[in-house]
Amino acid sequence: MQIPAINVNSEIGKLKKVMLHKPGKELENLMPEYLDRLLFDDIPYLRIAQEEHDSFADILRQNDVEVVYLSDLVEESIVNQDVRDQLIAELIDDAGIKTSREREILTEYFSSLDKKKMIAQMMAGIRKTEIQQFEDKSLGDFLRNLNNDYPFILDPMPNLYFTRDPFASIGNGVSIHKMSTETRHRETLFAKFIFEYHPLYKDTQVWYDRNENFSLEGGDILILNPETIAIGISQRTHENAIEKFAQKILTEESHFKKILAINIPKQRTFMHLDTVFTMVDYDKFTIHPNIIRDMDVFVIERDRDNKIKIAQETSSLEDILKRHLHLDKVDLIKCGSNSVIDSAREQWNDGSNTLAIAPGEVIVYSRNYVTNEILQEHGIKTYVMPSSELSRGRGGPRCMSMPLIREDLVR
Repeated sequence: MQIPAINVNSEIGKLKKVMLHKPGKELENLMPEYLDRLLFDDIPYLRIAQEEHDSFADILRQNDVEVVYLSDLVEESIVNQDVRDQLIAELIDDAGIKTSREREILTEYFSSLDKKKMIAQMMAGIRKTEIQQFEDKSLGDFLRNLNNDYPFILDPMPNLYFTRDPFASIGNGVSIHKMSTETRHRETLFAKFIFEYHPLYKDTQVWYDRNENFSLEGGDILILNPETIAIGISQRTHENAIEKFAQKILTEESHFKKILAINIPKQRTFMHLDTVFTMVDYDKFTIHPNIIRDMDVFVIERDRDNKIKIAQETSSLEDILKRHLHLDKVDLIKCGSNSVIDSAREQWNDGSNTLAIAPGEVIVYSRNYVTNEILQEHGIKTYVMPSSELSRGRGGPRCMSMPLIREDLVR
């Protein structure tokens, strides 16, 4: 039997293939003045960040996981000159560049590069000093740039190493996301081209499209079992997007039967569901202690007339998970234990954001040692990766990975 190009029916099935993005020069285009614009709180040191990312990839490979990289998949998707020209044009559109002269300069610049260099430059952004032709010519140009010290023609994409967000693997299909911020919108363009043109992925079912009206991001999507998806109603994912997604996924085209929409606080420290809640084993979950009592859960499924119905669950999260996942017990493992200080510190550094590579086996950041010890006490095997620089981007091992193939669970 042919293995599907995408096969993800759980959070914890043995991971077989994953997509990463090794951070590149886009991190060296971060500046203190524009951190908010680019959704960063700090500036990682690129060389160390890359070393840490290589350690992450090595852990995966040592556990028989095939690692593929975003930039390689994009390059393999540029199957002819027309596709290359289309990618250049759409990237310039998405960057909001409207003047014909600037568009012409950028088109000419990207066209002069080989595919690998072109993709790297699209991701890294372009400084005004990098293109000699980018100089004031018309009176309008002079007036526009008179008080404009912004140093980039094209913004960098420093969030790209969080490959979880621009699209999500769900069953044998994917959702390509409408990001909540303009800063990250261009990231999903790469996903669009992979799933339209890559020889292996071009026939993949698409559950959600990047041109929808409401934002949906991958960090809010957790596949709890082959019938149940959890989605966070968060700072980055809108409730209307979840309903639109439900209309497509809860059909005969998929095997999913229900969505648990979990309402979480709308703040940066809790930006996605997976920053406060991840699945680490059949009946074990990490969770930030501050939100256990604040999580409202809504069950979305189809009724007998095939219409979407929504019901609010009023019991505890533990009872809700037991009921919908058909479990006798549920173990909620608190990030930082019961210490207000430890939980706040380790939550800030994504102590709850673990990547399961098999049931009861997870990759974690070294700096979250309190949470890591608690996981081990609960029988979870931890693979510890270095994390001094990657963590500055406010995302953990789950954020940095997009599973493409997991083995289906058999109990």
